[in-house]
Amino acid sequence: MLGALAKSLFGSSNDRYVKSLGKLVAQIGGFEATISALTDDELRGQTVKFRERLKGKETLDDLLPEAFATVREAGRRVLGMRHFDVQMIGGIVLHRGEIAEMRTGEGKTLVATLATYLNALEGKGVHVVTVNDYLAKRDCEWMGQIYRFLGLTTGVIVPGLREDERREAYAADVTYATNNELGFDYLRDNMKYERAQMVQRPFNYAIVDEVDSILIDEARTPLIISGPTDDKSELYMAVDALVKQLSDKDYEKDEKQRNIVLTEDGTETIERLLESAGLLQGSNLYDFENTQVVHHVNQSLRANKMFKRDIDYIVKDGKVIIIDEFTGRMMDGRRWSDGLHQAVEAKEGVNIEPENQTLASITFQNYFRMYPKLSGMTGTAATEATEFHEIYKMNVVTIPTNVPVQRKDEEDLFYKSIEDKFAGIAKTIREHQAKGQPVLVGTVSIEKSEMLSEFLHKEGVKHSVLNARFHESEAHIVAQAGRLGMVTIATNMAGRGTDIQLGGNLEFRIEDELKDLAEGPERDAAIERIRIEIAMEKAQVLEAGGLCVIGTERHESRRIDNQLRGRSGRQGDPGLSRFYLSLDDDLLRIFGPDTLFARMMRSSLEDGEALPPSKWMSKAIETAQKKVEARNYDVRKQVVEYDDVMNDQRKVIYEQRGDIMDAETVDDVVVDMRHECVNDIVGAHCPPGTYPEQWDVAGLKAAVLARLSLEPDIDGWLTEDAVAPDIIEERLVALADAAAAEKAAALDVVSWHNIEKSILLQNLDHHWKEHLATLDALRQVVHLRAYAQKTPINEYKAEAFALFERMLSNIRDDVTQTIGRVQFQFENAADVPELPTLPDFITNYGADGGAGAGVDENGFVTTRIPGISAGSGGGDPYAHMGISRNALCPCGSGKRYKHCHGALA
Repeated sequence: MLGALAKSLFGSSNDRYVKSLGKLVAQIGGFEATISALTDDELRGQTVKFRERLKGKETLDDLLPEAFATVREAGRRVLGMRHFDVQMIGGIVLHRGEIAEMRTGEGKTLVATLATYLNALEGKGVHVVTVNDYLAKRDCEWMGQIYRFLGLTTGVIVPGLREDERREAYAADVTYATNNELGFDYLRDNMKYERAQMVQRPFNYAIVDEVDSILIDEARTPLIISGPTDDKSELYMAVDALVKQLSDKDYEKDEKQRNIVLTEDGTETIERLLESAGLLQGSNLYDFENTQVVHHVNQSLRANKMFKRDIDYIVKDGKVIIIDEFTGRMMDGRRWSDGLHQAVEAKEGVNIEPENQTLASITFQNYFRMYPKLSGMTGTAATEATEFHEIYKMNVVTIPTNVPVQRKDEEDLFYKSIEDKFAGIAKTIREHQAKGQPVLVGTVSIEKSEMLSEFLHKEGVKHSVLNARFHESEAHIVAQAGRLGMVTIATNMAGRGTDIQLGGNLEFRIEDELKDLAEGPERDAAIERIRIEIAMEKAQVLEAGGLCVIGTERHESRRIDNQLRGRSGRQGDPGLSRFYLSLDDDLLRIFGPDTLFARMMRSSLEDGEALPPSKWMSKAIETAQKKVEARNYDVRKQVVEYDDVMNDQRKVIYEQRGDIMDAETVDDVVVDMRHECVNDIVGAHCPPGTYPEQWDVAGLKAAVLARLSLEPDIDGWLTEDAVAPDIIEERLVALADAAAAEKAAALDVVSWHNIEKSILLQNLDHHWKEHLATLDALRQVVHLRAYAQKTPINEYKAEAFALFERMLSNIRDDVTQTIGRVQFQFENAADVPELPTLPDFITNYGADGGAGAGVDENGFVTTRIPGISAGSGGGDPYAHMGISRNALCPCGSGKRYKHCHGALA
């Protein structure tokens, strides 16, 4: 109570902070008259002046007022859009590395240009991160007009680009890209064999659009690059057929944790079924020999009993495609990992793709924390402010709207069943449509949107459906959702990126209606006609009450509900919002308090009757949502805790790879590895402080032959009086060094250095891949340590450190062994092998998700950049001839092919 009183007198800390930025906004405004008087060329010249001032003693903060005023003027001239003062506040917040929470329709895309331009002046590159490829391309073209007018370069990263195109886009002053493309490019870069093949520059500054969607919703699952393993499709199909024979009493479901386990009866049943199918070794399902079968049974159970078609995934063109639970979009090319996607494919009877093995992975949390400066913007972030601060060290600042919000948010309505609820919604929609009020209906799944569509057809209501099935026409459907009497059903509105404008969207109407009309007086007249029609229609829609938003049920996250509500009441327009709920809704059924159900049941509602709106009921719903949000936060926090362990190791490995690639020679590293390997061999078989009679001479000989490829006269050495472990070690070192020097002498210096570097990098990558697989397996079982009263994360850290040390030891031994065994038989110098280039890989999404498609000629699956391998320049007329990299170029230049037309882009 006292807190509320103090807030009413002094304002919240957010209010005071925003108010303090008013002085800076006034300074920006003070430059407006001077800047607006400049010619276009003079305005463009501001960029050169700013960069010169940065080379002096001035900082970005010193330039901010004048730079922001410059962008404001450029926006007015190029786009016809002048930044409001509240947008200037948003730009300042972004520049300071904070999160700007701005309502839908407040122009976040335009706000980003302020901080982007200012930070791009340093020339280190600014990344603007969007939630999908459409927005990345749209914003780069749209807002890029401002940057290009002011003399900055822009680039966009989308799937399908060649390596040289990606490198060029990353080299631009401003680069637009999706979070997935950025993450995958980072992982791919750290799997390449030459620095010149890498596409990204060092991290500098990123602005994340829809920051809650990217850094929170999608942060539960890591990005994974993987290669294919053995085909087990027959086993998946066989197990699937057996699991489908199980009854409800054979398993128990925990919908809160999305988990399912066999009961005792179920275990017996599946054992008999597996035994009769010849898939069980022995008679006990949980014998060690049946580990793989148990895994397949568990995943098949999840696929058949937990994952639902048209809710969690859809089947399109013979493929199972994941549906993003937050945006309702199809996640093309993404696949669930750990065999779950294959189990769903077996369930649906489509072609089963091979399982994948992790080659590289990173969480979004650890990827974005590598940026020295990170900021974001969204319409809904305040409910997750604690998480943003704890994970990313970013504060959330709520920016006031330019015009006061006029929307009315009505209390929720409750029905007994989904059928009653949808019937009530359909009647309400018909009433709103009858008076010309546009209606936007938000659903949580394709199934629910299609169910509601059937109810609307019965009521005779004309409507459009926007879900994962019709995502191609998404922007056009959303853009016209504010037209007179328009009814639009949308599966989740998060991150749609297109504003709903009352009366319709001029740009999209021109594109849809005048695409075949050539430039000229006729087209200009048609555009003017459309503009007048939109103005008249907007007036009618405003009179009808603006956009009406209806939610068919509450989402697990309050942010998603707020995003749907925020579509109405844009820029001070009137509007209305209400959510409709029933006892059958997942949120109430799984997470709702028991008393809620008891009271509603006692209220003895008639069929089709709604419970009167109640603040108590709305509070109960909010409590249920907070429970889910807390659970999801725990999941994300655990992902970060475990990935932090791997991240420390990842940094070491990637830093080592970089050092190796940059080094002209790795002789010193290879020699040190060889000497340490000899030290280990001698120490293991001739322990210090022991007598020669106690040494394991046979083991010593075998180890020297296996790991060094040497057969010295050790028996002769042992006959000497002064023989000691250190003498044996010295002799072995000398012999091993001499053998390596002999091999090096057979080749030219550059070739030998390339071979050493190649062996080192390939061994490093091989063992890192195996290490990742081991850590994955460890993470699956480490929670069992809790039964011994041990903390799983601490156990994981200790085990992971020991495994990392073992990996480094294995890398050292394998490099030494490979160089000891390698033999060369070249007919001429042109046959000396080059460093390999990187093939394409499957790009997976998450511990719960991943991506993949067809297998290429290298045995790797290509999806994100089909048919293009890293380092392919695309401008080589001799590429099809299969010319050796070290042969003379066919063009007659006299240069080697690799330094001429075959040069890596």
